[in-house]
Formats: sequence, C-alpha cells, structure tokens
Amino acid sequence: MIYELPALDAPIRQGDIFEGIPRIDLSIAELSILNENNQTEVVAWDAIRGQAGPIVAMTALRSVRAIVITQDCDTVRAPDISLCEIKRFADVVKVPAPGSAKKWGDLLVRQAVANLKWFYLPADQHIGFAERMAVDFLATLRVNRDELDAARHMRRGRLNETADEHFRERLSEFFRRYPYNEWYPFTKDEFDAYKAARNEEADLIQPYPYQT
Repeated sequence: MIYELPALDAPIRQGDIFEGIPRIDLSIAELSILNENNQTEVVAWDAIRGQAGPIVAMTALRSVRAIVITQDCDTVRAPDISLCEIKRFADVVKVPAPGSAKKWGDLLVRQAVANLKWFYLPADQHIGFAERMAVDFLATLRVNRDELDAARHMRRGRLNETADEHFRERLSEFFRRYPYNEWYPFTKDEFDAYKAARNEEADLIQPYPYQT
C-alpha cells in the first residue's frame, strides 16, 4: 500500500506512524491535584495557576495511534516532536460508508478536496490498520524527542515517498488555511438560496449588510 517499514534504528521522520502514544485528557475546570497535605483535591486551574513550584496532578491517559508532523530537519534537534492522532475513518469523516469500490473512490476524492481537516490512511494489516483510518489534524500532541527516539520500537511504519509528499502538502494547507464565509460575495437572492439549501446550518449563516 502507501506505507514503508523502516529499520528499527532509522531516524524519526515526518510521516512516521506510532502506536501506544499516551494522550492526556485534562480538564482545566475540574483538575485533580495533590494538595500540601498529600490529599486529593479537585480545583479549577485558574485557582492554582499562579502557584510557585510544581503541581502534582492526576489525569486520564489514553493509548492512541499517532503520526509525526514535525518536519524532518526538526526531528533531529527540536526538544519535542509534534504528532497528530490517527482515528477510525468513520469517526473523523462522518459520512455514510459507501457500498462499492467506485463510491469509495468518489468519496475519498471529493472529501479530500472539500475537507482539509484530515488525511486518509487505507487499511493495512502490516501497519496495524484493520480498517480505514484518518489523521485528525485537529487532534495534536507532543512527545519529548529523546524519549520518542528511545521508543522507536513503537513505530509501526511510515508513509512512502508519494504519500509523504501529499501528507506534507495537506498538513501545510490545513495550518495556513484562511477562514472566510464563502457566501460573502453573493447577491441577496444568491444568499437567500444558499441559506435555504442548508437547513442544518441556517443559524450559522448570517447575511452581510448588503445582502439584507
């Protein structure tokens, strides 16, 4: 498929796929800490953020798959390496699953153009993907570079050259994208028709003064 299996001692690169990366689920509204009496106390972060010295907190961890997004030049010198979580395709791209190979192809091409928030990863047992997966660019995490380097046994593979070039471009498109309301140049009639066709999003679509 679109993956390679690097040697265990191969340096970490952008596009490397890891399993078993710890992801922290932390609430800053209800944070469990150990107070000065070594007792558990639930507080809001705002109440302790000015405290001098380290704060010991308890939080939930999840073991996730993730892919390196740090550029190659930084994976050898940056103190931390950034990754994005890899999730089930169905959990990232919330559309009904197509019923044929042709419809799957059409969906992947269409969604890849319309939605920059994810990157498609096909199923491959060698990588540990029993089903279609996707990189969720909205779900980022970071790991100490030296510690991740020592955990290269958790690397399942990496994107091949073709996929890595596409991944790099998708990543850059996502982080440099310019948010705008696509209806801003419409006439009043065009705006009314546009909003009427999007009932589920109607409350989020508001006209500009020249469209009323």
